[in-house]
Formats: sequence, structure tokens, C-alpha cells
Amino acid sequence: MATQTKRPRVAGPVDGGDPDPVAGFLNWCRRVGLELSPKVAVSRQGTVAGYGMVARESLQAGELLFVVPRAALLSQHTCSIGGLLERERGALQSQSGWVPLLLALLHELQAPASRWRPYFALWPELGSLEHPMFWPEEERRCLLQGTGVPEAVEKDLANIRSEYHSIVLPFMEAHPDLFSLRVRSLELYHQLVALVMAYSFQEPLEEEEDEKEPNSPVMVPAADILNHLANHNANLEYSANCLRMVATQPIPKGHEIFNTYGQMANWQLIHMYGFVEPYPDNTDDTADIQMVTVREAALQGTKTEAERLLAYERWDFLCKLEMVGEEGAFVIGREEVLTEEELITTLKVLCMPAEEFRELKDQDGGGDNKREEGSLTITNIPKLKASWRQLLRNSVLLTLQTYATDLKTDQDLLSNKEVYAKLSWREQQALQVRYGQKMILHQLLELTQVSFPVP
Repeated sequence: MATQTKRPRVAGPVDGGDPDPVAGFLNWCRRVGLELSPKVAVSRQGTVAGYGMVARESLQAGELLFVVPRAALLSQHTCSIGGLLERERGALQSQSGWVPLLLALLHELQAPASRWRPYFALWPELGSLEHPMFWPEEERRCLLQGTGVPEAVEKDLANIRSEYHSIVLPFMEAHPDLFSLRVRSLELYHQLVALVMAYSFQEPLEEEEDEKEPNSPVMVPAADILNHLANHNANLEYSANCLRMVATQPIPKGHEIFNTYGQMANWQLIHMYGFVEPYPDNTDDTADIQMVTVREAALQGTKTEAERLLAYERWDFLCKLEMVGEEGAFVIGREEVLTEEELITTLKVLCMPAEEFRELKDQDGGGDNKREEGSLTITNIPKLKASWRQLLRNSVLLTLQTYATDLKTDQDLLSNKEVYAKLSWREQQALQVRYGQKMILHQLLELTQVSFPVP
């Protein structure tokens, strides 16, 4: 079975925890009506990372593993200051939408009589979280350059600081009886944001609710004990009164039970959860080509000022069609292009003859968009027009230049087990992220080779 290299959980974000946190948690489960199947166990033994859940007996697909009543969820509604948070809802709005839950956690963590205290005992040690937001900036930039992670972290950190100083701290200072000085800390707020990022759940909207705002995140005891695997064997189901974890495939006795955090590329896993799946286990891995990189490749192919101005005009047209943006990316998986429509339209507009572009622009983009070349899947990239392949290839080459190391350097580190074992945990994780992305990009290089006829 494929495994992840997630850092171990260590109990203890609250003071003076239970000497046996698992026993305390299981007693708490019984009190709140959280029912675990006798066929499963919460354990450190036989798991890929710290606490996890393992099968005591063989399980069949469809078997119920545990049921969490909605009253046992920890959210802005179920916490002991839920009424206040609801009354102040307007003042607590933020870009993330997480402030009410984070305030609930800040309050419950320091409340001696919090009903979730035994649940907190199974949380990871907040000071040991391994998200890149806690790495020194130089280390983060050096190890993850080109992956997209440093840029995502910088945005996170700026948003966290702004949210804390403009909303969270003023709220806590306005209610000193509910928030001790101990929890009025930007460092603790950083840690709780990372914890919510990694361990909370967001209930999906029903199909008829697509226009609604997304549901707020909630903490789901027991469900957040399960580790992640792309090839998972359990899934969380939502109903009106409870949440149910159900086996999705047979699980042999003694094997770990894995949930999925969604279809996550390794750069997303390390950014949001602090771990990766080693190559080639993560079948959901992707590589990004920044949209502005394709524009740069197109501009590099121009020979005159007129051609350069026309390339910018084509780009502006694509922006108007909402196919590209300054901060967007084309997302390439191992077997498919996830941003297929955006990439095929971009290649078409940037490569079409000038006269054809004028006609398309005169039609305001409403012309015949039939894809004569077929859908842009990985397997038919070699069938694209030569000009399209050349532009895509040049974009890949520019993308590869953004990494601090080349594919061979990373390949040599991964293939030498002795050398790999001497790398730090962070170095290993970053290497897996870089290598997975570069393998996808190099596959694109092979598929976009343009052969010229021999004279």
C-alpha cells in the first residue's frame, strides 16, 4: 500500500492533558454519542503518521466505520459563545470566512470547562505543525522555488496578519472575559489557521444550492484522525442529523483506514496539510504553467514591433473572454489537462493567422468555436498544430527555468536511497513536490516535439 510521509501528531495544545489521551477521547465519544464501530481502533500503531485509525477486523465496502452526531461537531454554532458569534456575524466577515470558527477555537482552547477538551488532546502539537508557512522564508524559497508554494504562502501570511489585526484582536479585546491574554497572540492565530486548513471539513453544497455562499468549515472529531491517501478506502457522508464515515473498498484486518482531503496535487498537500505523497503515489499530482508564461513565450516568438503589439492585443482579447488572467495558471495532470478549455483557446488565439484573429475579434469572440483539433488531453497533444505545440513547448521550457534545480539533479537525489535518507524531512518533502511537477512538464516536452521535414 502506498504511504504518505506525514509528520507525527503529538497530543497537547491544552494544558495538563489526559495521561492516556486515546482512552479519554473514547470516553468522550461515548458521552457525546459519537459511535465507533467495534471493528476499528484509534491508534499510533500501524499508521503512517502518529494517530490514525486501523481495522481491528476485516471490513467490507459500504460498512459503517463511525457516526458523528452534529451536536458533537465543533463549529461557530455549537461552541459555548455561539450566540455572541451569531450576533456579531456582520463584524466578523472576512476574505477567508474562517474568523467565527477560529474565534470559537481560541475561546474553547482556554476555557477550563470546554466540552471538547478530550478531543483537543488528540490534536497535533500546535508548535510542531510542518506547513511551509512555518518554515524560515529563505528555506521555503530555496526548497520550493518554482512550485507555486512560496507565492501561496506569502498571500496566506499577509491575509492572516490583516485578518488578525483588523477583526480578530479587536473582537477579543472587546470581550476580555471570554479571551484570556494567553490566546491574544498572532503566533497562536497562525497555528490555528494552519490547523483549520489541515483538519477542518467543509460540507459540500447541494446541487440546488450552487449559488449560495460555501458552508463554513467545522471540526469533525474522529474524522480528522484519518490520514489522507489519493487511493483512499473511506469517505465521509453528510446527512441531516449526523456525519458518517463509510468504507469505500474492502479493508483487511490491521490495515490503516484512509480518508481523502480531495483531489490534491502535492504542492497543495504540502501548502495546506504539511505533507506530500511520495512519487509516484499521488495520482492527482499536477504541474502549473502560469498564464503569463505563455504570454511571455508568445512575445519571445515575435520578430517586429507590429507582431509584438498584435500579441498583446490577442492577450487582451483572451482576458476579455475570461480565459486568462495575470495570476491564473494552466493546470496539467498526468493524464489530462484540467484547464482544457482555457489552454486550447489560448493556444488557438495566440497562434492563429492575423486575418483570422481580426475576424474573430470583429465577431466579439462569438464565432464558431468548434474544436477541429479535438479535446486537449495528454494523449492527443502530439496531434495539435505544430505552431500550438511549439508555443506550449516554449512555455514549458520557461516554466522549468523557474526551478532552482533541474530534473536530473532531483532524480539523482531520489534514486540514491542513502543520500535521500540524509536529507531533512523538509528537504525530502520539497524534493517530492518538485520532482512530481517536473516529471509532468518533461512529459509535455516529449509530447510537444516539433519535427521538421527533411529537405
